[in-house]
Amino acid sequence: MFEIKNMDIYMYPRYLIKNLSLTLNRGDKLAIIGEEGNGKSTLLKAILGNCEYATISGYINFHGHKVGYLEQSVNEIDLPKKVFDFIFLDDTDYYNKIGNLYKYLEQLKLNDTILEQTINTLSGGEKVKIRLLKLFLDEVDIFLLDEPTNDLDIDTLEWLEDFINHTSKPIIYISHDEMLLSNTANMILHLEQIKRKTDCRHTLLKIDYDTYVNDRLRKIEHQTQMAKSEKREYHKKAQKLQQVMQKVEYQQNTISRSDPHGAKLLKKKMHSLKSQEKKLENTTLTEVPDVEESIHFSFESVSIPPTKVILKLNLPVLQNQNKILATNVKLDVIGPEHICIVGHNGVGKTTLIKEIYQELSNRLDIKLGYMSQVYEDILSEYETVLDFISNEKTKNEITTARMYLGNMKFTADEMTGKIADLSNGTKAKLILIKFVLDQCDVLLLDEPTRNVSPLSNPVIRHVLKEFKGTIISVSHDRKYLSEVIDKVYVLTENGLIEK
Repeated sequence: MFEIKNMDIYMYPRYLIKNLSLTLNRGDKLAIIGEEGNGKSTLLKAILGNCEYATISGYINFHGHKVGYLEQSVNEIDLPKKVFDFIFLDDTDYYNKIGNLYKYLEQLKLNDTILEQTINTLSGGEKVKIRLLKLFLDEVDIFLLDEPTNDLDIDTLEWLEDFINHTSKPIIYISHDEMLLSNTANMILHLEQIKRKTDCRHTLLKIDYDTYVNDRLRKIEHQTQMAKSEKREYHKKAQKLQQVMQKVEYQQNTISRSDPHGAKLLKKKMHSLKSQEKKLENTTLTEVPDVEESIHFSFESVSIPPTKVILKLNLPVLQNQNKILATNVKLDVIGPEHICIVGHNGVGKTTLIKEIYQELSNRLDIKLGYMSQVYEDILSEYETVLDFISNEKTKNEITTARMYLGNMKFTADEMTGKIADLSNGTKAKLILIKFVLDQCDVLLLDEPTRNVSPLSNPVIRHVLKEFKGTIISVSHDRKYLSEVIDKVYVLTENGLIEK
């Protein structure tokens, strides 16, 4: 149904993809994975012929099939439009589509009143849903989905999984939701930047996500052990050879001139040893695997006393502008609790997190770290990475900051570069590093894992699980909920209910 042959993607100063060939048939669910900035979204745009910022070569053939594309965000020119106009304006096929409209509205759990709302008044999850609705009504043959799970509530995530699994139409998609990948993908395309991001590599396999990850980890571990073992053996042989050569050299320097035969034997022996040395130097050793997702960071010396009152929230009304979202919202957080707030799209979770931020931001007895869903809320006043990370820090602290950036796989260019040039996932990692360096003991997180690679997310979840401070968060990441969180609260129009 669709094929790519010998595709190269070059974006100065490096290749993102070299010599990619693939064929997609009915029933194929191809998940593109890889670290932030490796070209996943660029590949989708290249397939569509809609990528002006990179040099693309190769062959693409849709064989006459209609392609539907879900971008990561709504185009700015569409934001003031009513949902109805966004879906149907200038559409000559209106009467054929209107018959399916209410079927898909029901499946997506959308009330038809949303059709009269402007897109800029919708929640993040609602914006994803109405774009999915448009694709379904367009009756496309092949789906290209760039982060379709961003901002979706858990019910809609489960519906999306069911759709992906049961449609026979081919789907190429990018997602950071590991559970979605585990439950749906039957093909994996892994894009990597190796050799300190100076070269690229891709792996394409017809395999499920969990098998791919587990096989990859086993191979990495096996190759790492082999590399270490061979290196130890190499140094042992080199050391032993050096000792013998030193001994022979000593004998050569001290042998009597009256013993030419002995000198000849020692010279011959030294020649043999040098030959062994050259052979040893030319030995090809197994290399330690070059993998980019092996990030490292941790919170040290951070803790909250078990009886410390972090939050006593009592909001009679939660509202966004003039719209009342919920009433009687109460939340008590004591000690190093890890809590998460869930709920349907548009119910007001992000608005509630902002209210909590206002409540906590002026507290002097805690060190608050805040990750907004919109990273620019935090980063916009800083131009470069080092401006943000090393604000008012000493020379030693800046050195430590660079070390943490390196552990998060920031290159030297990224460390000194502009924040605006970073991918969203890299911005999320930058904010996490700032929390560590500032020794934050209370973290307020709005969708902390949504833009981070599924290969890096397990490390982030583990660090947050081990965090001895307080976490108040919003998330629809089911692995985050099960591994990091102690208490889950559902936000409803009548307040918070502990799940």
